[in-house]
Amino acid sequence: MSKKRPTVELDAVDKAMVSLLQEDGALSNAALGDKLSLSVTPCWRRRKRLEDEGVITGYQANVDRHSLGMDVFAYVLVTFNMHSDKAADNFEAVINNRAEVLACHKITGSADYMLQVVATDLDAYGDFVERVLRRQTGIASIHSSLALREVKFSSRIPLPGDK
Repeated sequence: MSKKRPTVELDAVDKAMVSLLQEDGALSNAALGDKLSLSVTPCWRRRKRLEDEGVITGYQANVDRHSLGMDVFAYVLVTFNMHSDKAADNFEAVINNRAEVLACHKITGSADYMLQVVATDLDAYGDFVERVLRRQTGIASIHSSLALREVKFSSRIPLPGDK
């Protein structure tokens, strides 16, 4: 089980900084400072503190999956028939090394894991299910739901006080 991190208190400037960086992680400290009315050094210090405290965990480009031919998006529920640490550890190790798995969560309810998976087409998704998921020891069932249309997608976390 993962250890819970302590909540970090953010002041108004911290919240504004995180919000701006969630919109554009490529902002330089100079540009960020201009938007926050801070000089470069205090801006850099705040940004570094937010990184060191684990509020900001990294930076990445947002990519349109369709532009790369990833036209299938599936939510996959995986249920194990035996609940051993070894089976779960092996499954998690395999999933962590699969680029087509965007997210994997251990969940409550009738299933044990929920995955978000992308694929170029249904054949590629079927290959993933057959060659990866079905070969994992201890899996009792795999239920897939394919997204028909994306209504909203965001990786931006709402900040305290946001609505």
